Amino acid sequence: MPADIERAARRVERRQTFSAAMLVLPLIVLIAFAFLIPVGLLLFKSIDNPVVAEGLPETLIALQSWSPADGLPSDAAYLGLKRDIEKAKANGSLGVIGARLNQDTPGARSLLQATGRKLDAVTDADPRQAFITIDKRWGEPEIFGAIRNAGDRYTFNYYLNALDLTRNTAGDIIAKPEGQRLHINLFIRTVWVSALTAFVCFLLAYPIAYLLAHLPARRANLLMIVVLLPFWTSILVRITSWIALLQKQGVVNDALASLGVIGEAGRLALIYNMTGTIIVGTHILLPFFVLPLYSVMKTVNPNLVRAATSLGASPFTAFRRVYFPLTVPGIFAGSSLVFILCTGYFITPALVGGQNGQLISNIIAYHMQQSLNWGLAAALSTLLLVMIGIVYFLYTRLVRDQR
Repeated sequence: MPADIERAARRVERRQTFSAAMLVLPLIVLIAFAFLIPVGLLLFKSIDNPVVAEGLPETLIALQSWSPADGLPSDAAYLGLKRDIEKAKANGSLGVIGARLNQDTPGARSLLQATGRKLDAVTDADPRQAFITIDKRWGEPEIFGAIRNAGDRYTFNYYLNALDLTRNTAGDIIAKPEGQRLHINLFIRTVWVSALTAFVCFLLAYPIAYLLAHLPARRANLLMIVVLLPFWTSILVRITSWIALLQKQGVVNDALASLGVIGEAGRLALIYNMTGTIIVGTHILLPFFVLPLYSVMKTVNPNLVRAATSLGASPFTAFRRVYFPLTVPGIFAGSSLVFILCTGYFITPALVGGQNGQLISNIIAYHMQQSLNWGLAAALSTLLLVMIGIVYFLYTRLVRDQR
């Protein structure tokens, strides 16, 4: 009898486990397809480098024992290059190979295509001189160093590029020339704009959330509608409205000029720059700071402040020593949420940022849509994901320390 009861209990437990698994399964599938698989593909694309490895195999084999210090490679490398170019022309991949090499060495695509058109002039007797006759760049070790550096099937070169680093002809990691360093400055600008936007949102959101938490219910509900109203309006409509307000002939400058604050020649540049990105970004992200801050303020017992004032503290001291520390978790939550959302913003800086208000998301979109350098775009996205992960880790530590 006890054995039958135990078996029945196990069957019930298995049925409960199966039912729980079935309830959770849709969520697991959603997380897998919406997050885990895309992130995995992103990480793989950031190191995947098949084009040159598959397009110039004989050339890469001949370059394995070659060093730029030896001068030009052997005739075997030139003959391998000839055969690889012939195959690439036949299967239509020469332009793709040239585009990949062009990411590291400008002009490589036109060089390959021009060489492909004159390949009949290359003879097996003296292939090196024939290639140099076609284009003198084939007489420079740098182009072969670029082919070898791009020839690894899996590479971290995209990450080097994302960090404004590169490899020289010998394969050593060096900093890019000063005029080509772009991504680190964009990352710094993204962090700065995101932090400043979060700070401005904090200054505006704190009194709004305080009013929401302490006004009578009827007025608080009306104010909440005002706070949530932007969610019911298209982001493009809001951005377009700000463009009309902030441009040099817009409402803001017209109002300041009519009041005599500025002259016609001194109209303010409030749009198509960093200022425009911060103003519009603050307006769009402000509700994301107000709501978590309000949810924390709503739980603060007002009797604590009354007790502090009854014990002799001034209203400001009671606020500073009692009320404000209790709202710090809401500040952390709102700051991290606004910061993370701002780091990934694309539409706002694209429309109102101009040349100086672009963020790292805009250069990622450029490489995805225009330059088609998907490996670099994936590497930049991965670094951005790591940066957001660090912010989230710091947020969890700060929240834990507050408890």
